[in-house]
Amino acid sequence: MSDHEADRHRSDQNSQPDEVLIVDNPRPHVRRLTLNRPHKRNALNDALRLALFEALREGDRDRDVSVMIVRGGGTCFSAGYDLGSTNHDVERSIAKVDGWWSRHVVNNWFEMWDMATPIIAQVHGYCLAGGTELATACDLVYVAEDAAIGYPPVRLMSPPDMQWQTWMMGLRRGMEALLTGDSMSGVEAVSSGFANRAYPLADLDGSVLAIADRIAKIPTDLLALNKRAAHRAMEAMGIRTGMRATAEIQALGFHQPASREYLASFAAKGVSAALSDRDRQFGDYRERDVPAPGTP
Repeated sequence: MSDHEADRHRSDQNSQPDEVLIVDNPRPHVRRLTLNRPHKRNALNDALRLALFEALREGDRDRDVSVMIVRGGGTCFSAGYDLGSTNHDVERSIAKVDGWWSRHVVNNWFEMWDMATPIIAQVHGYCLAGGTELATACDLVYVAEDAAIGYPPVRLMSPPDMQWQTWMMGLRRGMEALLTGDSMSGVEAVSSGFANRAYPLADLDGSVLAIADRIAKIPTDLLALNKRAAHRAMEAMGIRTGMRATAEIQALGFHQPASREYLASFAAKGVSAALSDRDRQFGDYRERDVPAPGTP
Protein backbone atom coordinates (compact mmCIF):
# COMPACT_ATOMS: atom_id res chain seq x y z
CA MET A 1 0.00 0.00 0.00
CA SER A 2 1.41 3.40 -1.01
CA ASP A 3 1.71 6.31 1.44
CA HIS A 4 -1.18 7.99 -0.38
CA GLU A 5 -3.41 4.92 -0.08
CA ALA A 6 -2.46 4.43 3.57
CA ASP A 7 -3.34 8.05 4.36
CA ARG A 8 -6.72 7.64 2.65
CA HIS A 9 -7.32 4.37 4.54
CA ARG A 10 -6.58 6.02 7.89
CA SER A 11 -8.98 8.85 7.07
CA ASP A 12 -11.73 6.38 6.17
CA GLN A 13 -11.10 4.29 9.29
CA ASN A 14 -11.04 7.28 11.66
CA SER A 15 -14.12 9.06 10.31
CA GLN A 16 -17.62 8.70 11.71
CA PRO A 17 -20.50 7.64 9.40
CA ASP A 18 -22.10 11.09 9.65
CA GLU A 19 -18.84 13.03 9.45
CA VAL A 20 -19.04 14.46 5.94
CA LEU A 21 -15.87 16.57 6.33
CA ILE A 22 -12.63 15.66 8.11
CA VAL A 23 -10.49 18.57 9.33
CA ASP A 24 -6.87 18.13 10.38
CA ASN A 25 -3.62 20.09 10.62
CA PRO A 26 -0.96 17.94 8.96
CA ARG A 27 1.78 20.58 9.19
CA PRO A 28 2.31 23.77 11.20
CA HIS A 29 0.06 26.52 9.82
CA VAL A 30 -1.58 24.11 7.32
CA ARG A 31 -5.31 23.28 7.63
CA ARG A 32 -6.59 20.35 5.55
CA LEU A 33 -10.24 19.66 4.71
CA THR A 34 -11.11 16.19 3.39
CA LEU A 35 -14.49 15.67 1.71
CA ASN A 36 -15.78 12.50 3.32
CA ARG A 37 -18.66 10.98 1.35
CA PRO A 38 -16.58 8.32 -0.45
CA HIS A 39 -19.63 6.05 -0.96
CA LYS A 40 -21.16 8.93 -3.00
CA ARG A 41 -17.90 9.94 -4.69
CA ASN A 42 -17.95 13.04 -2.46
CA ALA A 43 -21.02 14.44 -4.18
CA LEU A 44 -21.72 17.93 -2.84
CA ASN A 45 -24.97 17.69 -0.90
CA ASP A 46 -26.32 20.20 1.62
CA ALA A 47 -24.48 18.70 4.59
CA LEU A 48 -21.10 18.58 2.86
CA ARG A 49 -21.33 22.03 1.32
CA LEU A 50 -22.35 23.59 4.64
CA ALA A 51 -19.57 21.80 6.54
CA LEU A 52 -17.02 22.79 3.91
CA PHE A 53 -17.87 26.49 3.97
CA GLU A 54 -18.06 26.62 7.76
CA ALA A 55 -14.60 25.04 7.97
CA LEU A 56 -13.20 27.36 5.29
CA ARG A 57 -14.54 30.41 7.14
CA GLU A 58 -13.12 29.16 10.42
CA GLY A 59 -9.72 28.55 8.83
CA ASP A 60 -9.74 31.96 7.18
CA ARG A 61 -10.39 33.62 10.56
CA ASP A 62 -7.64 31.63 12.30
CA ARG A 63 -4.45 33.68 12.10
CA ASP A 64 -2.43 30.56 12.84
CA VAL A 65 -3.55 29.08 9.51
CA SER A 66 -1.45 30.19 6.54
CA VAL A 67 -2.85 27.87 3.87
CA MET A 68 -5.76 25.46 3.48
CA ILE A 69 -5.98 22.26 1.42
CA VAL A 70 -9.22 20.78 0.07
CA ARG A 71 -9.08 17.15 -1.03
CA GLY A 72 -11.41 14.15 -1.37
CA GLY A 73 -11.50 10.97 0.68
CA GLY A 74 -11.80 7.62 -1.05
CA THR A 75 -11.31 7.18 -4.79
CA CYS A 76 -11.93 10.72 -6.02
CA PHE A 77 -12.04 14.46 -5.35
CA SER A 78 -15.73 15.06 -6.10
CA ALA A 79 -18.21 13.87 -8.72
CA GLY A 80 -20.08 17.19 -8.47
CA TYR A 81 -23.35 18.33 -6.93
CA ASP A 82 -25.49 15.59 -5.44
CA LEU A 83 -28.30 15.12 -7.96
CA GLY A 84 -29.90 12.42 -5.88
CA SER A 85 -30.94 14.79 -3.09
CA THR A 86 -32.71 18.13 -2.84
CA ASN A 87 -30.21 20.98 -2.68
CA HIS A 88 -30.79 24.17 -0.71
CA ASP A 89 -28.94 27.46 -0.23
CA VAL A 90 -27.18 26.21 2.89
CA GLU A 91 -24.00 28.28 2.46
CA ARG A 92 -25.75 31.66 2.21
CA SER A 93 -29.42 32.51 1.78
CA ILE A 94 -30.61 33.80 -1.60
CA ALA A 95 -34.02 34.69 -3.03
CA LYS A 96 -35.57 31.66 -4.78
CA VAL A 97 -36.26 33.26 -8.15
CA ASP A 98 -35.40 31.83 -11.56
CA GLY A 99 -31.68 31.15 -11.78
CA TRP A 100 -31.15 31.27 -8.01
CA TRP A 101 -29.07 28.10 -7.88
CA SER A 102 -26.39 29.14 -10.37
CA ARG A 103 -26.16 32.64 -8.90
CA HIS A 104 -25.88 31.28 -5.38
CA VAL A 105 -23.10 28.77 -6.11
CA VAL A 106 -21.10 31.38 -8.04
CA ASN A 107 -21.49 33.70 -5.04
CA ASN A 108 -20.13 30.95 -2.81
CA TRP A 109 -17.17 30.13 -5.03
CA PHE A 110 -16.26 33.80 -5.14
CA GLU A 111 -16.43 33.85 -1.34
CA MET A 112 -13.49 31.41 -1.41
CA TRP A 113 -11.80 33.64 -3.98
CA ASP A 114 -12.20 36.61 -1.59
CA MET A 115 -10.83 34.86 1.49
CA ALA A 116 -7.45 36.11 2.69
CA THR A 117 -6.03 32.60 3.12
CA PRO A 118 -4.66 30.77 0.06
CA ILE A 119 -6.59 27.56 -0.71
CA ILE A 120 -5.14 24.54 -2.54
CA ALA A 121 -7.26 21.98 -4.39
CA GLN A 122 -5.72 18.50 -4.26
CA VAL A 123 -7.46 16.53 -7.02
CA HIS A 124 -7.42 12.81 -7.69
CA GLY A 125 -9.84 10.49 -9.46
CA TYR A 126 -13.03 12.07 -10.69
CA CYS A 127 -13.38 15.86 -10.52
CA LEU A 128 -16.65 16.53 -12.29
CA ALA A 129 -19.17 19.35 -12.74
CA GLY A 130 -19.56 21.10 -9.35
CA GLY A 131 -16.32 19.44 -8.28
CA THR A 132 -14.48 21.35 -11.01
CA GLU A 133 -16.11 24.55 -9.75
CA LEU A 134 -14.83 23.85 -6.25
CA ALA A 135 -11.33 23.27 -7.61
CA THR A 136 -11.53 26.45 -9.72
CA ALA A 137 -12.51 28.48 -6.65
CA CYS A 138 -9.25 27.41 -5.01
CA ASP A 139 -6.10 29.43 -5.65
CA LEU A 140 -3.83 26.54 -6.64
CA VAL A 141 -4.75 23.18 -8.18
CA TYR A 142 -2.52 20.09 -8.00
CA VAL A 143 -3.73 16.88 -9.60
CA ALA A 144 -3.00 13.20 -9.92
CA GLU A 145 -1.76 12.34 -13.40
CA ASP A 146 -4.64 9.92 -13.96
CA ALA A 147 -7.40 12.22 -12.66
CA ALA A 148 -10.51 12.65 -14.83
CA ILE A 149 -11.65 16.29 -14.90
CA GLY A 150 -14.72 17.33 -16.86
CA TYR A 151 -18.19 18.85 -17.00
CA PRO A 152 -20.57 16.21 -18.42
CA PRO A 153 -23.83 18.10 -17.57
CA VAL A 154 -23.31 20.21 -20.72
CA ARG A 155 -24.40 17.14 -22.70
CA LEU A 156 -28.03 17.18 -21.59
CA MET A 157 -28.66 19.58 -18.71
CA SER A 158 -27.19 23.08 -19.12
CA PRO A 159 -24.04 25.16 -19.44
CA PRO A 160 -21.93 25.27 -16.25
CA ASP A 161 -23.04 27.14 -13.15
CA MET A 162 -19.55 28.65 -12.92
CA GLN A 163 -18.22 28.80 -16.46
CA TRP A 164 -14.51 28.42 -15.83
CA GLN A 165 -13.57 26.63 -19.05
CA THR A 166 -12.73 29.59 -21.30
CA TRP A 167 -11.16 31.58 -18.45
CA MET A 168 -8.82 28.79 -17.36
CA MET A 169 -8.10 27.14 -20.72
CA GLY A 170 -8.66 29.83 -23.35
CA LEU A 171 -11.32 30.03 -26.05
CA ARG A 172 -10.42 27.01 -28.21
CA ARG A 173 -9.82 24.39 -25.51
CA GLY A 174 -12.56 25.83 -23.33
CA MET A 175 -15.01 25.72 -26.23
CA GLU A 176 -14.13 22.09 -26.96
CA ALA A 177 -14.77 21.16 -23.32
CA LEU A 178 -18.13 22.95 -23.36
CA LEU A 179 -19.27 21.42 -26.65
CA THR A 180 -18.31 17.81 -25.82
CA GLY A 181 -18.45 17.43 -22.05
CA ASP A 182 -15.36 15.24 -22.38
CA SER A 183 -12.92 14.82 -19.50
CA MET A 184 -9.20 15.52 -19.42
CA SER A 185 -6.48 13.76 -17.48
CA GLY A 186 -4.40 15.46 -14.83
CA VAL A 187 -1.54 15.79 -17.29
CA GLU A 188 -3.87 17.43 -19.83
CA ALA A 189 -5.29 19.69 -17.11
CA VAL A 190 -1.82 21.10 -16.50
CA SER A 191 -1.08 21.63 -20.19
CA SER A 192 -4.45 23.36 -20.65
CA GLY A 193 -3.92 25.77 -17.76
CA PHE A 194 -6.55 24.36 -15.39
CA ALA A 195 -4.02 22.92 -12.94
CA ASN A 196 -0.56 23.88 -11.71
CA ARG A 197 1.21 20.50 -11.66
CA ALA A 198 0.43 16.80 -11.98
CA TYR A 199 1.97 14.02 -9.89
CA PRO A 200 1.70 10.24 -9.71
CA LEU A 201 -1.18 9.41 -7.38
CA ALA A 202 1.12 7.91 -4.73
CA ASP A 203 3.11 11.18 -4.60
CA LEU A 204 0.19 13.61 -4.55
CA ASP A 205 -0.31 13.99 -0.77
CA GLY A 206 3.37 14.53 -0.05
CA SER A 207 3.87 16.91 -2.97
CA VAL A 208 0.92 19.08 -1.97
CA LEU A 209 2.09 19.23 1.65
CA ALA A 210 5.56 20.27 0.48
CA ILE A 211 4.04 23.16 -1.49
CA ALA A 212 1.85 24.12 1.46
CA ASP A 213 4.95 24.17 3.68
CA ARG A 214 6.62 26.62 1.31
CA ILE A 215 3.57 28.88 1.24
CA ALA A 216 3.39 28.80 5.06
CA LYS A 217 6.86 30.34 5.27
CA ILE A 218 5.43 33.66 4.00
CA PRO A 219 3.85 35.98 6.59
CA THR A 220 0.06 35.75 6.45
CA ASP A 221 -0.45 39.48 5.86
CA LEU A 222 1.72 39.32 2.74
CA LEU A 223 0.07 36.09 1.59
CA ALA A 224 -3.29 37.87 1.66
CA LEU A 225 -1.95 40.73 -0.45
CA ASN A 226 -0.20 38.41 -2.90
CA LYS A 227 -3.39 36.40 -3.39
CA ARG A 228 -5.46 39.56 -3.79
CA ALA A 229 -3.03 41.03 -6.34
CA ALA A 230 -3.42 38.00 -8.62
CA HIS A 231 -7.20 38.10 -8.33
CA ARG A 232 -7.41 41.84 -8.93
CA ALA A 233 -5.48 41.37 -12.18
CA MET A 234 -8.01 38.76 -13.32
CA GLU A 235 -10.91 40.95 -12.24
CA ALA A 236 -9.52 43.81 -14.30
CA MET A 237 -9.83 41.46 -17.28
CA GLY A 238 -13.48 40.78 -16.34
CA ILE A 239 -13.47 37.30 -14.81
CA ARG A 240 -15.95 38.10 -12.04
CA THR A 241 -18.37 39.88 -14.37
CA GLY A 242 -17.99 37.17 -17.01
CA MET A 243 -18.70 34.28 -14.66
CA ARG A 244 -21.72 36.01 -13.19
CA ALA A 245 -23.06 36.75 -16.67
CA THR A 246 -22.72 33.14 -17.82
CA ALA A 247 -24.44 31.96 -14.62
CA GLU A 248 -27.57 33.65 -15.99
CA ILE A 249 -27.22 31.67 -19.25
CA GLN A 250 -26.93 28.47 -17.21
CA ALA A 251 -30.39 29.16 -15.79
CA LEU A 252 -31.81 29.19 -19.33
CA GLY A 253 -30.58 25.66 -19.86
CA PHE A 254 -33.21 24.21 -17.52
CA HIS A 255 -35.99 25.66 -19.70
CA GLN A 256 -34.86 23.85 -22.87
CA PRO A 257 -36.88 20.79 -24.00
CA ALA A 258 -33.84 18.48 -23.95
CA SER A 259 -32.95 19.49 -20.41
CA ARG A 260 -36.51 19.17 -19.14
CA GLU A 261 -36.81 15.68 -20.62
CA TYR A 262 -33.47 14.67 -19.11
CA LEU A 263 -34.35 15.98 -15.65
CA ALA A 264 -37.72 14.18 -15.79
CA SER A 265 -35.82 10.93 -16.41
CA PHE A 266 -34.23 11.26 -12.94
CA ALA A 267 -37.60 10.48 -11.37
CA ALA A 268 -38.61 7.92 -13.99
CA LYS A 269 -35.35 5.92 -14.13
CA GLY A 270 -33.29 7.07 -11.17
CA VAL A 271 -30.26 9.35 -11.27
CA SER A 272 -27.67 6.62 -11.89
CA ALA A 273 -29.57 5.19 -14.86
CA ALA A 274 -30.15 8.65 -16.33
CA LEU A 275 -26.45 9.48 -16.07
CA SER A 276 -25.55 6.18 -17.71
CA ASP A 277 -27.96 6.86 -20.57
CA ARG A 278 -26.35 10.27 -21.04
CA ASP A 279 -22.80 8.94 -21.23
CA ARG A 280 -23.31 5.57 -22.93
CA GLN A 281 -22.94 6.88 -26.48
CA PHE A 282 -19.73 8.64 -25.46
CA GLY A 283 -18.31 5.58 -23.68
CA ASP A 284 -16.93 7.54 -20.73
CA TYR A 285 -17.51 8.45 -17.07
CA ARG A 286 -19.65 5.71 -15.49
CA GLU A 287 -19.87 3.93 -18.87
CA ARG A 288 -16.15 3.63 -19.50
CA ASP A 289 -14.66 0.17 -19.83
CA VAL A 290 -11.77 0.74 -17.40
CA PRO A 291 -11.87 1.27 -13.62
CA ALA A 292 -12.47 4.79 -12.31
CA PRO A 293 -9.30 6.86 -11.85
CA GLY A 294 -7.64 6.30 -8.51
CA THR A 295 -9.07 2.80 -8.05
CA PRO A 296 -6.98 -0.39 -8.00
